[in-house]
Parts: sequence; C-alpha cells; structure tokens
Amino acid sequence: MFQAIQQGFFSNTRKDLLSGLTVAFALIPEAIAFSIMAGVDPMVGLYASFVIAVTISFVGGRPGMISAATGAMASLMGPLVAKHGIEYLFAATVLTGIIQWLLGILKFGRVITFVPQSVITGFVNSLAIIVFMAQLPNFQGESLPMYVMVAGTLLIIYLFPRFTKAVPSALVAIIVMTIISVAFKVPVATVGDMGNLTQSLPFFHLPQVPLHWDMLMTVLPISLALAVVGITESLLTASLVDELTETSSDKNREIRGQGIANIFTGFFGGMAGCAMIGQTVINVKSGGRTRLSTFVSGVFLLFLIIVLGGVVQQIPMAALVGVMFMVSFGTFDWSSIRNLHRIPRSDAVVMITTVVIVVATSNLAIGVVIGIILSAVNFGWRISRLDATYHEGSNGAKVYEIKGQLFFGTMSYFVSLFRVHEDPDEVIIDFSHSHVWDHSATSAIAKVIDKYNSAGKRVRLIGLNQESEELVDKAGLKPGEVHV
Repeated sequence: MFQAIQQGFFSNTRKDLLSGLTVAFALIPEAIAFSIMAGVDPMVGLYASFVIAVTISFVGGRPGMISAATGAMASLMGPLVAKHGIEYLFAATVLTGIIQWLLGILKFGRVITFVPQSVITGFVNSLAIIVFMAQLPNFQGESLPMYVMVAGTLLIIYLFPRFTKAVPSALVAIIVMTIISVAFKVPVATVGDMGNLTQSLPFFHLPQVPLHWDMLMTVLPISLALAVVGITESLLTASLVDELTETSSDKNREIRGQGIANIFTGFFGGMAGCAMIGQTVINVKSGGRTRLSTFVSGVFLLFLIIVLGGVVQQIPMAALVGVMFMVSFGTFDWSSIRNLHRIPRSDAVVMITTVVIVVATSNLAIGVVIGIILSAVNFGWRISRLDATYHEGSNGAKVYEIKGQLFFGTMSYFVSLFRVHEDPDEVIIDFSHSHVWDHSATSAIAKVIDKYNSAGKRVRLIGLNQESEELVDKAGLKPGEVHV
C-alpha cells in the first residue's frame, strides 16, 4: 500500500510540484472563461477545477493528466442554465458523474481501441487549433504592449530551458511578466478583468431541484451529452499522454474516476468537467508525471484564489496567452502535415474532416464520431473485395476458391459468383483464403447450397478455419460433408 502511494505520488516530487504550480496559473483564466461560456459565476468553474483535479488525482487512471472545467463541456451547459437556472446544472453534473461511473463499470474504456489513428491525429490537431483561436479574443482592444508581452513570454518559454530545466519555463514566464506588468504599470488586461474572484472555500451543497420525473427528463439529455463528450475527450487525452510519456493507463478506471469527480463537484457548487488537453500538455512538458502534479494543480489553484487572490488578479493575460500559444504549437502534430502525402488518401480525408468538423462546431464528440464512421465505412469498403477462381477437381468436380472476407457486405456478391446451371453435378467451395464472419455470411452459403440442391447437384465445403467452421457448423451446414 505504502509503496503504491510512493510510486503514484512521490516518485517525481520536485518536477511534479513545479509543473502543478504552473498548471494552476493556466487553469484560472480558462475556468473563468468557461464559466462565462456556460452562463454562470466564475467561481463555479474555479470550484469545479479544484474539486475535479484533486479528486481525479486519487481515483483517475492516467497519472499526470489534468482534469478540470472545460470548454467542450461548458458549451453544452448554456441552454440548461438559461432556461432552468444553476441548480439544474448542479443536478445535471451529478447525473453526468453517475452515468460516467456506470460506463466505467461496464468497461466502456475499451471503446478507445476502436478510434483510428487518423481520428486521434485529427482530434489532437483540431484541439491545438481551438486552443490557438481561443486566445485571439484577448487581443481585441489591446495595443502594442500586449503583443510585446506575448512575444516576451514566448521568448522566455523557449529560451529559458537552454540555461536550466530545473524550473518550468512557463512558470518563469508568468512570474517575470507579472512583475514587469505590475512594476511598470503596463496597460494590458489582467486576470482580474475577466471576473471577480471570491476568496471563499467551496462548501457541500445539495442541488435545489424538485425530485420528479420532469426534472429527470430535463437534465438527462444534457447529462448524457456531457458524459459522452467528457469520456471522449478524457480517453483521447489519456491516449495522447500515454504516447508522450511512453507509459500505459487504465482507461476504465479513468472513466470511473471522471464520474466520481463530477459527482463530487456537483455537490460542491461546480460544473461538470473532464480532461484538459492544453493544461495536460503544459503539465507533461513541464515534467509532471505522477498523481502529485494533478493534486498540486488543484490545491494550488484554491490557494491562489483564497490566499493570493489579489496577486492573481494582477497576472497579465498576455503571459497566459503566451503559455497557451506554446501549448497550441506543442500539441499540433506537425509531422501529420509533412507526411500527408505518404499516408493513404482515405486516412488523410478522415483526419482533415475530423479537424474541420471539430473546429467548425467546437463539438469534439461530433467530429470524432463522424471520423470514426468515415473510417469504418472506408474499412468496410476495403475488406468487401471478394473474388473467386475455379478449376476442375477430382472426379470432374468444379472447385471454387473464395478469396476475401465473407460478411454482410459481401454476401450478395458471393451468391452471384456461382453458375449453378452451368456447373457439373458436384461442386466444391474452398474457403482456404477466406473467413466467414457473421450470420449473413452463413445465410449466403446456405442460399448457394439450396440453389445447387434444387438443381439436383451436390456441394461440399472445405478449407474453413476454426472460427469459420464453428460458425458454419452452428448454422447446420456441416463442413466437409456433401450437401445434397
């Protein structure tokens, strides 16, 4: 037990502490912005980020991943809040958590294995673009100092590691730019301009909603959408972290953990959240690897709000915009552009389509689902190529050699391959280069046998592999036997 805690929290202590501090600074403007997007007080998003980050650090399945209030989730909440009020949002958040926990129990995490690489690449690139575009409104109404400070932030981020990597360069950039902004009274927007920070702790709160069927039917559709979007973004972000850190994660535990975290935040005045790819990339690139980095990001976020609220409000937005630009540049898979001509055209189309849909709709779930559907259709089209060659066998029998996959997509073509009235009295169908996948396939085989039998001819099935043979045998078509 102690060894597991040691490995999970204290195997990378210094880097995790520093990376957690860096992430906490970046969480503040995002949480405020997402609260405004959802139509609620900024503290709702900040409380959610604190509760979710701390909870997921204990119950999540992907160490080093940051979860908090997110834009993908906030974009679904606005209509519910506008029509029914914030108490319904709290109820929807709790229900979202329950749904996610149940899906984790049902091992829904395996779904991520069905997401093609082209869709994952499209997801990563689209989020990088969204993160970049989300920073552009911060330049509205700003003058030259804003641009200079953003440039200065980026210079520190990329040049500081050449001298030392003991401290995350993003954290150094935020501190330096804040000191410059305050000392020289630089006329730029600050965190305080985004919304008021209430210096108070979150407290337990039961959603004040009527407990009847109409209420449940009101929040259920929103909760289902939130659960799916949250799981999708969390699983894809977890897969990205797996790749960046060359480690594995427990996807089902992560789904259950996201559910538990959302249940907690719903009872502590927060909104539903999920994994944040931007802050996660900051954490990983700053050296964060264990649960401690996620825990510190949540605790230090609350510390900044409660104890250093006055200081936090003076942080220039230029510094945080610069950090998020770094996240955008680092997240985008530039090799996917360089190698676009080397991958199959269909995969390139899927990747680009995923990017376009996610960026255009700001809805991760729609883009990913459509990308998966396109990939599935493309895969089905590729494996639906069925062919047959034939030659004369022993005793004058005609042998059909089937090549390709036999399933619902090829059953009609399979039936059309045979020349029942032209063939001799005995026909052998050789499946040595084929595989029988489903009931449609066995039905097609039965249909061919019936046609030959109606013509007074015999059919024998040979060459079936073990799985195909079991399926055909269950359908009552005895492999190897002559069907008359």
